[in-house]
Amino acid sequence: MHKLLKLLLVGLFFATSLFSITQRKVLTPEEAFQVTAKRTGDVVVVSLKLGEHIYVYDDKLKLSLIEPKKVSLDKEVKRPDPVAYEEYQVHQDPLDFMIPISLVKKYVNSGKFKIELEYQGCASSGICYQPMKSDFEFDLGAAAPVKVEQKLAPQSDLSEQDYIADTLKNGSVWIVLLSFLGFGILLSFTPCIFPMIPILSSIIVSQSGKKMSTKRAFMLSVVYVLAMSVAYTIAGILAGLFGANISAALQDPWIIGIFSAVFVALAFSMFGFYELQMPSFIQSKLTKKSDEMQGQGVVGVAIMGFLSALIMGPCVAAPLAGALVYIGQSGDALLGGAALFVMSIGMGLPLLAIGTGAGKYMPKPGGWMDAIKAIFGVVMLALAIWTLSRVVPANIIILLWTILIISSAIYMGALESLKEGASGWKKLLKSIAVIIFIYGIMLFIGAMTHATNPLDPLEKFSSSTTVVSSEMQSIEKKEFKVVPTLKELKSIIASSDKTVMVDFYADWCVSCIELENYTFSDPSVKKKMSEFELIKIDVTKNSTNDKEILKEFGLFGPPTIMFFQNGQELSKKRVVGFKDKDEFLTHINPL
Repeated sequence: MHKLLKLLLVGLFFATSLFSITQRKVLTPEEAFQVTAKRTGDVVVVSLKLGEHIYVYDDKLKLSLIEPKKVSLDKEVKRPDPVAYEEYQVHQDPLDFMIPISLVKKYVNSGKFKIELEYQGCASSGICYQPMKSDFEFDLGAAAPVKVEQKLAPQSDLSEQDYIADTLKNGSVWIVLLSFLGFGILLSFTPCIFPMIPILSSIIVSQSGKKMSTKRAFMLSVVYVLAMSVAYTIAGILAGLFGANISAALQDPWIIGIFSAVFVALAFSMFGFYELQMPSFIQSKLTKKSDEMQGQGVVGVAIMGFLSALIMGPCVAAPLAGALVYIGQSGDALLGGAALFVMSIGMGLPLLAIGTGAGKYMPKPGGWMDAIKAIFGVVMLALAIWTLSRVVPANIIILLWTILIISSAIYMGALESLKEGASGWKKLLKSIAVIIFIYGIMLFIGAMTHATNPLDPLEKFSSSTTVVSSEMQSIEKKEFKVVPTLKELKSIIASSDKTVMVDFYADWCVSCIELENYTFSDPSVKKKMSEFELIKIDVTKNSTNDKEILKEFGLFGPPTIMFFQNGQELSKKRVVGFKDKDEFLTHINPL
């Protein structure tokens, strides 16, 4: 067992080291972008020299007079024509901006003035840098710059994930790792980690035929959490370095279907139809390595932990996005990967406690154990349906819930009469079974009326009788417009006279559905959002168009919400991950 744990840790270290070694030398921002300015006669020349294999985006280049007043000079100062590169307009050669003093005097009568160049670029290897600004202060009566300053975009203008990336870049290694451990513990209480709880508990319960000590349950939990952490780390490193989101790619209907089938197979083993175990020849070899663990189930637990992380929890949260931004900008897969690994361990700490508890308080084999196994079998079937809900129509999913709920109620004796002299516990169980059966009937009615929410199966009946004010009715009708292409999205952002709110969504993203059901549905939030132009980018299929839009805005996946005014993103307002209605309303109210 100890060797297996060592192998997992060595594999992780090897993977992160390999990525960091094989990367091309990463230039610092100062090496990648060398900005100078000088005054020659009646012209100020601002020059941007690019490092080897570096390019800047044309639409990110902004030249402004910022003191004594802020004025854009983009339309008044000529720049070289950009070239096409991977469907973007970029500059790969040095740039010179010629600013006539006569132009400056249109806005400045005398004294000092400050010119600012804003830019963002990437290396051809795929590593991108944060937006940067270089300021140059001149005096109308002097020929040389008074002051020169190159800096990142102000910290107050950074979004939450960019602030985390900046912390990774500038913070102490130990502080960074402790911070990400804390992030992981907080993330462990989000919906993305909840499906892991019944999976791990079911694995522990399924091995009840063996002697299940507290130590054995703990070690199985450690294997599961370590495998989960390795999966998050490897997927994160790949996404950061190459923009290849493995978790999103695995949300394919066939893969989801296969994983759901695995849950069904586990469920039927819980019901006692058969026993799932490794081939005997593998078990015998592993037995020699560890008598206590007997080798059974360890590899299977690791595989389930690895796959669960990739398939069950693909949503992006701010700490994860911040680490991916840092990896992408710096190419430092070792520190970025270590931060992701520590964060994943933090996410797994509650799982360790739950898995260990499941082993410690496991009932002894017998009638109780069979009942508990049956309960977890139902849980596995529920997980299968929940997983399928990402790729199967909602009305079909409600029908599957109907079958599961009614079957479970019948199994619990909902339709059987109580024997004379039945105990109080039997009567309580019968009552619960009847309630579950009634709920199953409600689900059946919901399936027949094409309801979409299993928690509100009679929604078609309640919505038709609800009376709302005319103001709220108009707000209810305000819906997101689904935009399929980057070209159309850019056109809307550029032409809208309202604040544009862009929601990046996917059917397989739990936090996205949470945002829709609990945040966007709140009347106060709806009223505020009615002031915006609402755009939805559905990246469920992870198509070429989806990837193009995500790449354009430097995103790694949903949920992400962006806000634009006058064609420019309000970067500080970018939201990554779930926010409840109060947090979200506070966040958007100043807009």
